[in-house]
Amino acid sequence: MTSRERVDVKTEKIDALLATFDRCHLPGIAVGLAIDGIPAYRKGYGLASMELPVVLSPTIRMRIGSTSKHFTSLAYLLLCEEGRATLNDRVGTYLPELHPVTHQITARHLMAHTSGLRDATNFNYQFSGTQHAASSAELLSLYRDIDDVNAAPDTNWIYNNGGYLILSAMIERIADQPLEEVLRQRIFEPVGLIDTELRRFDTDFVANSATLHTTNPAGHYEKSYLGSALAGEGGMVSTIDDMLRWLRHMETPVVGAAATWGALKTPQQLINGTSTGYGLGLVTGRYRGVDTLYHSGSVMGGNSQMLRVPAAGLDLAVMTNRHDVNAVELAQLILDTCLVNLRPARSSWPVVVGNYFSPTTERVIQLLEQGGRQVVSVDSMSMPVEADDEGVLWPIGASGTWRQATTLVGPAEKPDSIRFSDFGNLDVLQPLPPGRESDATAIDGLFWSAASDTTVTIGRAAHGAGLSARGRWGSVSYQLECLADGVWKAKAPGAIPWSGMLVFDPDKAAFRFSNNACTRRLTFRRQA
Repeated sequence: MTSRERVDVKTEKIDALLATFDRCHLPGIAVGLAIDGIPAYRKGYGLASMELPVVLSPTIRMRIGSTSKHFTSLAYLLLCEEGRATLNDRVGTYLPELHPVTHQITARHLMAHTSGLRDATNFNYQFSGTQHAASSAELLSLYRDIDDVNAAPDTNWIYNNGGYLILSAMIERIADQPLEEVLRQRIFEPVGLIDTELRRFDTDFVANSATLHTTNPAGHYEKSYLGSALAGEGGMVSTIDDMLRWLRHMETPVVGAAATWGALKTPQQLINGTSTGYGLGLVTGRYRGVDTLYHSGSVMGGNSQMLRVPAAGLDLAVMTNRHDVNAVELAQLILDTCLVNLRPARSSWPVVVGNYFSPTTERVIQLLEQGGRQVVSVDSMSMPVEADDEGVLWPIGASGTWRQATTLVGPAEKPDSIRFSDFGNLDVLQPLPPGRESDATAIDGLFWSAASDTTVTIGRAAHGAGLSARGRWGSVSYQLECLADGVWKAKAPGAIPWSGMLVFDPDKAAFRFSNNACTRRLTFRRQA
């Protein structure tokens, strides 16, 4: 029998922790905590909208982003219970109009992020921006033309919102209903989630909804959101109270058989034998020695965390309507105040800086210092890390889902190389010699990616080298930073989080674009 984790909820401690958000002129957060299904803490801090004197509360709708994913997986699995589908059904069975590269991918691959497919939603935001409010059907149409992949199925775990877009379309074909209705009839209404729904766009009006807030380059808040549709990959809105109801339901579900919930929770395994830690929309993890079950979510202007500590009977939901507060890290601070027997925080590890490159995979890793913490940036995706007892660096906080281990080889202050394990796939990186900004003239020109139907123009900009990407529905501009000859980092200015790494051929006739989150080695070839 598993021993019960001791939990001690002291309202005043949580109040003190969250006091910085108790502001009457700024957006904020909402928090809910329950023990054995009974709410023990429910509060909101800050404004639901900076335009109105309405304080956030546990009953106000907020976006939960990718926390939506396990609801979408459950909807598919309920169709499996009805005998209308199976986990091993292939995309081509239901969506034959998509490119053949998708046809042999199964529903399980999509749910587990092990399909290896390109992420069409990432292509849209990365290269077209948010000017055009693309519908789910338009986004799905990109998969008619994308003719290559990130990886072979089951060989790596690569987060893929586009996979859940495909899964959403499969559900709609099987059920012959919009996803909104499938979720409402089979999940929301039976469980009593009265304020939870799928909201594809932020341009309509939904009662009792908080506004999303980002900061502009001047540091001022503004209303902003991802203009294109959000389906089962991250389109749900909910409230703290509804999420606490849902977390209680997860303990003793009335919707979904035991086998269905076992599939949702059980981490998948790659061909190399490595556990991904990710089930079919739910993550199994550990926080300071305690087992957790969770899924976070993020949209432009807000983010969320939904988490269970089964051994403590503790359920926790955190939502924000501002992009500059991390709900995952906030949830962990709340756990620190409530769980009595947490493993002590690890001592600090000397911060190392430097750039490293793999000639095998063209992966670029930057060792950085941010706020006194060690950060590992993998193909432009920055992750705070913590050293384990052997000195191996593992992502923590919001990046903890990525099971990517960094081992520094050689002198601690200046490693000779890096051994990098990407979900069990090993890579070795060597120090990258510094580049020169004058090298920008060698990469100037027009490039095109057939797979993403994107044109890229590289040239001089107001603040140095710049890149302008034009996708199917719009454009995005990036600033370029030279890391080495032929290796450039691209970052969109402002609050937009999109970035990537460019690695050029020696003759500069082509480059590969990567960002660790969703895209690996997307080829662009010179046109002029």
